[in-house]
Order: sequence, then structure tokens, then C-alpha cells
Amino acid sequence: MDQDSINALRDQPVPVFHHLIEGRHVPASDGGLMDVLSPRNGQVLTQIADGTAADMNAAIASARAAFEDGRWAGQAPAARKKVLMKWADLIDAHALELAVLGVRDNGTEISMARKAEPGSAAATIRYYAEALDKIYGEIATTSSDILGLIHKEPVGVVGAIIPWNFPMMIGAWKLGPALAMGNSVVLKPSETASLSLMRMADLALEAGLPPGVLNAVTGAGAVVGEALGLSMDVDVLVFTGSGATGRRLMEYAAKSNMKRVYLELGGKSPNIIFADAPDLDEAAKVAAAGIFRNAGQVCVAGSRLLVEAPIHDEFVAAVARATKAMQVGDPLDLATNIGAVNSEPQLQQNLDFLRKAEQEGGEIVRGGARILQETGGYFMDPAIVTGVAPDATLAQKEVFGPVLAVTPFDDEDAAVRMANATVYGLAGAVWTSNLSRAHRMVRAVRTGVMHVNTYGGADGTVPLGGVGQSGNGADKSLHAIEKYINLKTAWIKL
Repeated sequence: MDQDSINALRDQPVPVFHHLIEGRHVPASDGGLMDVLSPRNGQVLTQIADGTAADMNAAIASARAAFEDGRWAGQAPAARKKVLMKWADLIDAHALELAVLGVRDNGTEISMARKAEPGSAAATIRYYAEALDKIYGEIATTSSDILGLIHKEPVGVVGAIIPWNFPMMIGAWKLGPALAMGNSVVLKPSETASLSLMRMADLALEAGLPPGVLNAVTGAGAVVGEALGLSMDVDVLVFTGSGATGRRLMEYAAKSNMKRVYLELGGKSPNIIFADAPDLDEAAKVAAAGIFRNAGQVCVAGSRLLVEAPIHDEFVAAVARATKAMQVGDPLDLATNIGAVNSEPQLQQNLDFLRKAEQEGGEIVRGGARILQETGGYFMDPAIVTGVAPDATLAQKEVFGPVLAVTPFDDEDAAVRMANATVYGLAGAVWTSNLSRAHRMVRAVRTGVMHVNTYGGADGTVPLGGVGQSGNGADKSLHAIEKYINLKTAWIKL
């Protein structure tokens, strides 16, 4: 990937994106369209179909018919594997196109997006393609005249609602295991970042996925997302996004067919720095990247920095220096380290959090302003806020922006109490040279992922899931497959 190749794609016209239903591009039933604003410049990039409940129901019906007639679920594992492997190859072949399209749509810096979006998506699809013919049933230990068999069957129709921050990566976390196990999927991308995921769905058809096995409907969550959640014909619903939306989806499930709902929700992840960290300068650089890359729009972002009191001032200064070295700018520039905030409302929400933090006694020691307004885009100078009390809004609520809350602690017990003093439990980290302390902290901090002397970067071989109000179920790894299968017992008298 080089700058000239990126520049050749940065201003190409983007066609209108319609729904994908039964292998065809279909406009909204009422002809409605929704403008797509690029966070790079605030300009209309293209339009997407503004879907209706009828559109979503048509997509669900297509997925149900595809599952029932066995056009995908009935194929041999080797045949499904071949299609998914070809899909991964096509994603790789179109990687730069997909990455640039996604950056124009959601603002992630291209230096991150190329690897995190098409690169990660292709690797994920390939991982589950490799795994699918190695998932076996079981034989139970029973009496001599009984044969107990445990079959693993696809659940049927999966509804997948995908967020805007990493649509291809997170989309693949759902699509890979769901399709590998033989399910049909109805995809609902975010209305503020649909384009790369919709293009990725087209590539699945090109790879040989039968029509109807993967359908995708764009539009407002309150319309098409609600229809997906309330459908009596969706068997499993998977979602990554806000807690408020997650609650609504659980309500929809209760009001309809009590479908299984798996949620990856918010986080307020603690990054805990002890004075005996092996390399404080490295820890500071990683802490800055862990909250400010992708403008803080990362579910596992280390948004709470807990620092042992004796090194607090020194370490905050080091993080500020590391942050200053990170360039905010055009996300299609390879020199950019921090891209655009996804939308104007998201940017204003970030700034509101900072005003609230100051009212509650916090001090903004760097950043915190809107910048590069001359571009028309949505850019923010990364903010570091010190003096954040453990019960302050900034320590309790997910900002989902480039805002770091800093709180000192006195000892290990205090660090654990502060780390666990939120409703969330998605990720966290501890920096220490004390091996025993590292293991104690991994056990004590209630979270789905705990890093030691690093932050981020866990690959697809390990699960990502939350505890508390960060959700349930796990994406990634072989454990994710469990969401997309039913267990059936066969009890056979011999």
C-alpha cells in the first residue's frame, strides 16, 4: 500500500448502494434513499437505500427459504469451505479498494484500516473456513444397550447488526462462524458506515455463496433493525454496539419468538500502570495509541488510565508527549495516526463529555477542541483529563471518542476496586514487572480480555467477549461457533 495508490481511489465516484436480497440489488420498497456523509469533509459521498420494515421482512424470508431448502446448509463441509476460502481471497484481492471505501465512509485512518478491516476480515473468514470441517459431533458414555449421539446443527437464520467503527472486521466476526456452520444470515450495517460491508457481501456472491444465504438491508436502526429484532423467523440475533440498543434488542426478542440474543456492548476499560512497569515510556506510547487510534472509536479502547500515585505526574506527561507525536488529519493520508470522528453528532457528544468532566472537577491537560474545521470534516484534538474521580461521569460512561480519563491509585487493592467500579467489563490491562501481581490482577479485574504489559492486538485465535453490561457471548476463536449451532441429542436403543 502506497500513497499514490490511495490517492488514485480517494475521489472516485461511489455508486448508490441498494439492498442485497436473494442475490440481487434491490432499492427500498418506497424508493427512499439516505445520504452518506464522509467524515473526512462533511460532504455527501453517496446514498444508500433507506430501508423499510417490508424490505427487512423480504430479506428475512429469503434467508429462511435458503435455509429450509438446504442450498447452503445441505452442502458438504468441503463445499462450504471452498466458497468461504474463495471469498477470503477476493477480499484480499480487493483490499485497497475496500479499505479506501471504508475510510471515506467512517473516517478510520488508512494506516489502521487496511489491516484492521479487509485484512482482518479475510483472515477471519479463512479461519472459520479452515475450522468448519473439523467441528464434530459427540458420542455419549451410556449403558451397553444405548447409543447416545450429540449432533451439532445450524440454528437457521441469523440476524447480524454491525456497528460503524470497524464494519468489515466486526462483520466478519459474525459472518465467518455463522456461515461456516451452514446458517443463513441477514445483515444490517450501520447507517453511518454501510459501504465496505455491503461491497464485501457482493464479493461473497462472486465467490459462489448461493443467493439468499446472505442478505443485507441498509437503513435506520429504528426501522429495519427493529423489524429484524421483532421477526418471528430469525433464530439468533448478534449485535455489537451501545447498551441502550442492546436492551431494545432483548426486548424485541422477548416480544417475538424469544430468539437468542448475543451482545457485545460498551466498555470503560482500565489501563493500570504500576510504578514497576518494565518500560514506562513504552507503556505511555501504547496507552496513547490504545485510546486515540481511530479517534477513540474502539470498543476495547483503554479509556481509563489508572496510574500508581508516585509516578502519576511523570507518566501523564509521557502520555501527553506520545499523544502530541500522533498526527490528526486526513484519514486517507498514510502519515495520519488519528483519523476523523464518525459523525457530527458523535463529535458533539465527545465535547459534551469534556464539559461535564470539567464541571465535575476534572482538568483537561491537553487537547479537547474541535480542529481542522476548514476541511469540513469531523476532527478532534485528543484530550487527556486528569483528576477524574472514580465515580465521575467520565470514569463511568463510555465516550467512544478520543478522550482519556486519568485517575491515580495508591496500591494494588485500590487499583482493583477502581478497575471494577463500573457496570462494564470488556477489556483491561496491567503494566508491571511483578509476575505474581500480573496474575493476581488478571484474576481480580472483572473483564473479558486482560492484557499484561501490552494493549490490544489479540488475534482471532482467542475469544472477545464481555461481562456485566459489556454483553454476553464471544466473538472470535472457535468459541464463537457455539452461538451459531444447536445441540441435538439422539438416544438410540440398540
